[in-house]
Amino acid sequence: MTKRMIIMLVCVGLLFGGIFGYKAFVGQMIAKAMSAQQAPPVTVSTTTAQMTAWQPELKAVGTVRAARGVDVTTEIAGLVRTVYFQSGDNVQAGQVLVQLNADADKALLHSLQAEAELARTTFERDKQQFAVKAISQATLDVAQADLKSKLAQVAQQAADVEKKTIRAPFSGRIGISTIDPGRYLNPGEQIVTLQSFDSVYVDFLLPQQDAAQIALGQAVSVVTNTHPDRTFEGTITAIDPKVDPQTRNIQVEATLPNPKHDLLPGMFAAVQVQAGQVQHFITLPQTAVTYNPYGETVFVVEKKPSGPQGAPEQLIAKQTFVTPGATRGDQVAIADGLKEGDTVVTSGQLKLKSGSPVTVNNDIQPSNEAAPQPTDE
Repeated sequence: MTKRMIIMLVCVGLLFGGIFGYKAFVGQMIAKAMSAQQAPPVTVSTTTAQMTAWQPELKAVGTVRAARGVDVTTEIAGLVRTVYFQSGDNVQAGQVLVQLNADADKALLHSLQAEAELARTTFERDKQQFAVKAISQATLDVAQADLKSKLAQVAQQAADVEKKTIRAPFSGRIGISTIDPGRYLNPGEQIVTLQSFDSVYVDFLLPQQDAAQIALGQAVSVVTNTHPDRTFEGTITAIDPKVDPQTRNIQVEATLPNPKHDLLPGMFAAVQVQAGQVQHFITLPQTAVTYNPYGETVFVVEKKPSGPQGAPEQLIAKQTFVTPGATRGDQVAIADGLKEGDTVVTSGQLKLKSGSPVTVNNDIQPSNEAAPQPTDE
């Protein structure tokens, strides 16, 4: 009985050993077959890392302002008699724009002038009488004071009459006005806007950390969507001496020549300030850099180490950490991590990991413009 039991146990052990051995053999063969298979290469586009000139720039949004601009008003109330301009006219300094009714003021002026002449005659006669001691010094002083008072009244009234004639304070272009003859104007009421913009100012704000990079005389480039194909050049002419405590921004003023009046007051302007000397950096399309919480990386395409003799040459992607710098347009400067001549993946890197085989296809490349322009495509 014992012998039979032993034989049965041996047979069972051999059976299970064969089963487990077979399973282990099958698993080993499957693993060997899978290791022999390679992942298909990933199609990517690439670019060659090149050293390019890099002009440091500060970018801001600004507003165009006329070199001289004012809303023409009246200092004194009156009825509009004549309007000497039309909307949109170019006028010269001192040119009459509006004449208010001044008939009553002129009549009062003539009355005061007559009184002043009488006071002058009285004063001259009193001087002659005082010379022969016919009147006292006090009487002569009263006559002289009366003459001065009358002359002052004449001057005041003459100024009021002059204020009824509204003139252009400087040369420029008149805006649109709705003032017509017969309208009564109150003091301070706007008549028309007058703008002089043979040269214009562009006001813009920069964060306080950029204050050390700007100075008077720095070159400024301005682009507006009114003339997207043109760049207007100017210089910084004023920097606000204080930082806004609410926004921590500093206000800057640039002056631009505007002989053709292409820039109008109130226009939006995209401003670029050339800050510092020209530097040289390796530049890449921004699509080439992958931004991660643990750092920024790019994939560099390299040749796979030599395999069996006669095997076709393969390319692999190697992940490399880089230190990106400033950006401009579609480009980013690389401060560290690459050398000139490296082949860098610009698209398709989402499917890659370090060591992945790749196939290069550069038929379509991502944009790599320093100053991209919108297109209709």
